[in-house]
Amino acid sequence: MSSLEKKEQHTPMMQQYLRIKVEHPDMLVFYRMGDFYELFFADAEKAARLLDITLTKRGQSAGKPIPMAGVPYHAAEGYLARLVKQGESVAICEQIGDPATSKGPVERKVVRIVTPGTLTDEALLEERRENLLLAINEGDDYGLAALDLASGRFTIQQLSGLEALSGELERLSPAEILLDEDSTLPEALTLRNGVTRRPAWHYDPDSAERLLCKQFGTRDLGGFGCQEQPLAVAAAGCLLQYVEETQFGALPHIRGMRVEHRDQSVIIDAATRRNLELVHSLSNQPQHTLAGIMDRTVTAMGSRMLRRWISQPLRHREAVAERHATIEALLASRLYHELREILQGIGDIERILSRVALKSARPRDLATLRDAIGALPQLQPLLTQLDSPLSPALARQIGEHPTIHQLLQGAIIEQPPMLIRDGGVIAEGYDAELDELRALSQNADQFLLDLESRERERTGIATLKVSYNRVHGYYIEISRGQSDRAPEDYIRRQTLKGAERFITPKLKKFEDQVLSARERALAREKYLYDQLLDRLCKELTPLQQCAEGLARLDVLCNLAERAQQLNLVSPQLVEEPGLQITDGRHPVVEQVSSDPFVANSVTFDDQQRMLIITGPNMGGKSTFMRQIALIVLLAYSGSFVPAAAARIGPIDRIFSRIGASDDLAGGRSTFMVEMEETANILHNATAQSLVLMDEIGRGTSTFDGLSLAWSCAVELATCLRAYTLFATHYFELTTLPEEYPGIGNLHLDAVEHGDTIVFLHAVREGPANQSYGLQVATLAGVPKPVILRARQRLLELEARAQRHAEQQQSQLPLFDPEPPDMEASAVEQQLREIDPDELTPREALEALYRLKQKLEE
Repeated sequence: MSSLEKKEQHTPMMQQYLRIKVEHPDMLVFYRMGDFYELFFADAEKAARLLDITLTKRGQSAGKPIPMAGVPYHAAEGYLARLVKQGESVAICEQIGDPATSKGPVERKVVRIVTPGTLTDEALLEERRENLLLAINEGDDYGLAALDLASGRFTIQQLSGLEALSGELERLSPAEILLDEDSTLPEALTLRNGVTRRPAWHYDPDSAERLLCKQFGTRDLGGFGCQEQPLAVAAAGCLLQYVEETQFGALPHIRGMRVEHRDQSVIIDAATRRNLELVHSLSNQPQHTLAGIMDRTVTAMGSRMLRRWISQPLRHREAVAERHATIEALLASRLYHELREILQGIGDIERILSRVALKSARPRDLATLRDAIGALPQLQPLLTQLDSPLSPALARQIGEHPTIHQLLQGAIIEQPPMLIRDGGVIAEGYDAELDELRALSQNADQFLLDLESRERERTGIATLKVSYNRVHGYYIEISRGQSDRAPEDYIRRQTLKGAERFITPKLKKFEDQVLSARERALAREKYLYDQLLDRLCKELTPLQQCAEGLARLDVLCNLAERAQQLNLVSPQLVEEPGLQITDGRHPVVEQVSSDPFVANSVTFDDQQRMLIITGPNMGGKSTFMRQIALIVLLAYSGSFVPAAAARIGPIDRIFSRIGASDDLAGGRSTFMVEMEETANILHNATAQSLVLMDEIGRGTSTFDGLSLAWSCAVELATCLRAYTLFATHYFELTTLPEEYPGIGNLHLDAVEHGDTIVFLHAVREGPANQSYGLQVATLAGVPKPVILRARQRLLELEARAQRHAEQQQSQLPLFDPEPPDMEASAVEQQLREIDPDELTPREALEALYRLKQKLEE
């Protein structure tokens, strides 16, 4: 039997621990023991491995040593942060009983559960990234519910197909996913840190609706527009139940949920998000992402909103145009400088309000909230000056909130301590009873000085001292040599090696009064603090709206600053189909590269739907394609764009098939990954989609790859008519414009200099004349003998191909054509007589050639 199964064989303390552990089998239990949180058995072994802390033993239980590991109570937040980053959940078990009155082990219970998706503490969160909890409900479609507990933002949506689900998982990047115990999702999607299994009945739709209505205080969910999304509503119910279980209290800051529809934004699949490096870099360097370049926000909540805008560009042109117009107004008035200076002093009130709602806000949170609200009146006149369609709404949403500011100004001292338990948080004058208790406590020092002076004079002992410690309270100390001079009313309290300590009835009475006053003052202060949080909870809705308005203003000012610093221009979003970018630049490469960036243009319209791009490796094909996608994405996010000019028609989706690698976990080869991504594009692209295709077919044999690339290009250009940038090294594809309308050729320029190559990175009309593979290999440091051998082999292959072509050319006239008056019926008859099984390949070729000649005549 396991240790958990034979509890009767353990000590009373370990029995208590095991009872708690059984209730939280899948979590690490932090069991409070004095100044430490301790872990036992398998929890201890796991924590020691994950945290790199010492694994030791704590006595014996059931006859065997108990594995044990521990972390200091005062440093627990740092260890918790490391555990949740690794996908672990932790149950915090505190001592709630009084050791002095407890018979047996002190009473303990779990007071808090920390999971990767339910973090709210500042120390555990990345300030510029959302921390999402996601629930997935599976049926004919997929229902998703996502919650950022640290802000209260709650969204739901219903999706069709694994491709859509994969794309949303990549966009949301949840910290924790709730799945049905019987989930049938592919392993590749569920092999993530922070996957938590929930019973199937937690996804019951009726229970979910009752739970959500209770949370929002509504009769039904009709006002949320989710009638057509039953799977998503059930997922939301499962998520809300999980959060209530882990938070052990009400969730007043979750006041509603927003229904999202995938077609309201420019759809970007998972592979494209990774390829474009929007918020996550393939090289794990945040500064090399689009968000890394575009984010100079001055508030953490603005930074999180900017990432949402970048990750989910809007298709609603009017809403995007309002953002562009506001940026234009900020630049014209230069007001964004003053606004950013004010915003810089505003803390993360979005997350502070969540901690207020969960009753976990600390004194410094309230001081930050007070200072933030105090800065709001400075914003209002500047917003009034701003000639923008969004400024009146922003001014109303942000507001001023003078009553709340006055309350906090009077309640909290200027620089409060970290924790309320230490006292000294509530300002003087806020509460008369507290002031009276503090006065009694604070006057103790003067009373003791006066008492010490009187007792020295009375006893004649110049070295007499009146002191205090936490163990023995107040006492009078006299050296051992003079202790016989102590007055009769001195009562011995403690004997030391070199001194005696006494108490007097008068000092004892004072001690009782002072210690009682201190305890009552701390209790009164805690009561007043809780009352203050309750009062703030009543104002959560307007304050949450204020936080959202501040974040939006910060993002718009940030985009104005970026437009000024990065030389960005306002794009034109038009109804007419097409895409015209003049002198476009890659926003990330331009900033991180030390070389001057070469700007390039592109045009798509009804007459040109596909551009075949050729040129050398490292010549800039991928950069050119990605920059077009990023310019479109920035435009529909509401930002200005890196170009001299941009005119962009409706775009519904952005696809990319750039680069690939083996999916070892999923058992898929590079070529399989490439084909699956290509299949997704061919099934879902429309005439309003932007498609980036790079080196299709390179994962298989030359003829197979060329055939697939040719067929995919024809499908995209003629049937789907998507705006397509098609990079390839198959020069045979450059003849496509001769056969199909709407296709053009571009190439990236380069020149040879001796045995090396100089990349010009300039896009030119027409196909490239060679690929410069050996020159690129030389630049990469391939050894010179290998290069020389490759060059010799290349010359041999080119000569062989030339001889073969000449031989074929000389043989063709040897075939005798049929008389020119041969009728079509005779041609058909001869075609039927060609039996591939009876003819040699040469004979079959000659017969087919003669038929070709007749048909042409």
